[in-house]
Amino acid sequence: MHLSTALGRIQPSQTTAMTDRATQLREAGRDVISLSVGEPDFPSPAHVIEAAKAALDAGQTRYTAVGGTTRLKQAAALHFERDLGISVPTSQVTVSAGGKQAIFHAMLATVSEGEEVIVPSPWWVSYPEIIRFAGGKVVPLRTAPKDNFQFSAADFEAQIGPRTQWLMLNSPGNPTGACYPAEMLLAIAEVLRRNPRVMVLSDDIYAPLNYTGAPHVTLAALCPDLADRILTISGVSKSHAMTGFRIGLAAGPEWLIRAMERLQSHSSGNPCSISQAAAVAALEGPQEFLADWRERFRARRDMVVAAINAIPGLSTPTPDGAFYCMVDASPLMDRFDDDMALALHLLDNGVAIVPASAFGGRDGFRISFAADEARLEEALRRIAGALS
Repeated sequence: MHLSTALGRIQPSQTTAMTDRATQLREAGRDVISLSVGEPDFPSPAHVIEAAKAALDAGQTRYTAVGGTTRLKQAAALHFERDLGISVPTSQVTVSAGGKQAIFHAMLATVSEGEEVIVPSPWWVSYPEIIRFAGGKVVPLRTAPKDNFQFSAADFEAQIGPRTQWLMLNSPGNPTGACYPAEMLLAIAEVLRRNPRVMVLSDDIYAPLNYTGAPHVTLAALCPDLADRILTISGVSKSHAMTGFRIGLAAGPEWLIRAMERLQSHSSGNPCSISQAAAVAALEGPQEFLADWRERFRARRDMVVAAINAIPGLSTPTPDGAFYCMVDASPLMDRFDDDMALALHLLDNGVAIVPASAFGGRDGFRISFAADEARLEEALRRIAGALS
């Protein structure tokens, strides 16, 4: 067996590993509630499904332009301006097979061996693996629950070195649910102006799921003078329950968009043509349903936070967005070797979660509350019983 050096630098995703393990147990007859997967449990909107059917009936089953159809790029530009406040021409927009692919191509196109990417932790599981695959070095920027998993501009600037290429921003964040307020982003912008070689990847995929009551803010909209150094990632997976459609959107400087499309032309080619037609309907069609989804997620969040904080040995801050809680279980670690042992113990008791170590953390786990209320209540009951 001969594997590449690049592949040897990365590990499989622990979120998908835990989800797969839960699926295998269910197929073997075990009753397992999975709170490990990061996708809405709501059905895709009806107008999106109808658009996909219409595209099939119209025979839209051929190749499209590598970076997406003109129609979808126009819809994406509408989305970036309407929902994120970023005005971009279609020449600065590209479409990929999910936001993950866009991030992968951005890192592969710009990060050379040994160059550094600053990543706030806890982080989304794929950020460090993508960076390492590209040959880069991950520089952790530690955050804590007491600070709502936010970091200071001074902490960020202290991590910048001569080989720093990127800062990763994810707001609302996975796995913490942290939202970065405008004053924090403005302070980060001042650091960026003093360090003109550092670019920013702003992952705003969870932007519609913000429970603070304040409008979502993103760096490219807040500081347009830095827009030529910012790649903003979005999509329809989380906002429109379209994870299986695999459509990601990216807006940024044209040289970077062209570089990403050059890679995509040799990796996957164009995103699925039917999915692109569905995404046009998602972005241009009714958006009112999102308010109802947000309220349901907010209610679930409140239920989960209250239940977790009532279990001896567990605690979690209230997340401001997304649909995750990052749970601290450090008081229980004298009972378990590590957080993976804790995760396996909970799995044996019928609940699949993801250990904090998968996200660059420790002594805890992430819960997704993207599950119906009855299943959430039963899962929380099982967790309490397993740890009593």
